[in-house]
Amino acid sequence: MRIVDIREKTVSIASRISNAYIDFSKMTCSAVAVITDVVRDGKPVVGYGFNSNGRYGQGALMRDRFFARVLGADPETLIDHQQNNLDPFAIWKTLMTNEKPGGHGERSVAVGTIDMAVWGAVAKIADVPLWRLLADRYRAGVADEKVWVYAAGGYYYPGKDHSKLQAEMRGYLDRGYKVVKMKIGGVPLDEDLRRIEAVLEVVGEGKYLAVDANGRFDLKTAIAYAEAIRPYRLFWYEEPGDPLDYALQAELTSHYDGPMAFSRIRMRATSCAMAACGPTATIFSSTAPSPTAWWIISAHWR
Repeated sequence: MRIVDIREKTVSIASRISNAYIDFSKMTCSAVAVITDVVRDGKPVVGYGFNSNGRYGQGALMRDRFFARVLGADPETLIDHQQNNLDPFAIWKTLMTNEKPGGHGERSVAVGTIDMAVWGAVAKIADVPLWRLLADRYRAGVADEKVWVYAAGGYYYPGKDHSKLQAEMRGYLDRGYKVVKMKIGGVPLDEDLRRIEAVLEVVGEGKYLAVDANGRFDLKTAIAYAEAIRPYRLFWYEEPGDPLDYALQAELTSHYDGPMAFSRIRMRATSCAMAACGPTATIFSSTAPSPTAWWIISAHWR
């Protein structure tokens, strides 16, 4: 049993949408295939992975460093003989060979997308859905029957007035979502408040609406927004400032008593962020694609 090839294709997901910090006019993402020599139904088992929008494709990084490490390793070192399967943790260790600690921001998407594809292959080799494989291995077979999800949208878009924003959010509710998220920080505060109020007309109450500033604000602006949106009692106020500006996050808790979400936390930074942000910082939201990375983080938190 071995990985015989790893392939990546960078594809365009360009759009005219924007958040408070970036537009998506040149946006790309990576699609990765981990191809094994295991055959199911006459075809080789292939695991697939892709990265979230906002991160850009990572093909050059993958081809320059990471693919060769896995393909050049002794296949026996990448096998979990007890499970008769590939070993995602051994593959992760191989991917990270000769990588300096603390460089996760530069490589996290590249490694995470490959890792996603590896876990997909592992589940296919085991012939079970990935959720079942994870539950059986790590939760004594117990799996959550439901997973909470929300609809993230509310981007800025040329010509998108309040009625179009409301139509978008109404569409999410029609699909069964209860909580929606919208972008803020791309227009002046007064206009953002009008946008928020337009969405509240659709969702009904603040507890069904989260807002995301994508790290745009300095402390003064973050506080101004916090004080302005406090009466709405929103589901959460996400990433008001730079994710690594722990002083801003900590100070903001003195001005905002509602839930705040902090996303895209680097692995080595998690404990620092939790210590700095205070009791109102109850939600850590991540777009990291890597199951192995989150296993490592959760083990550290425990």
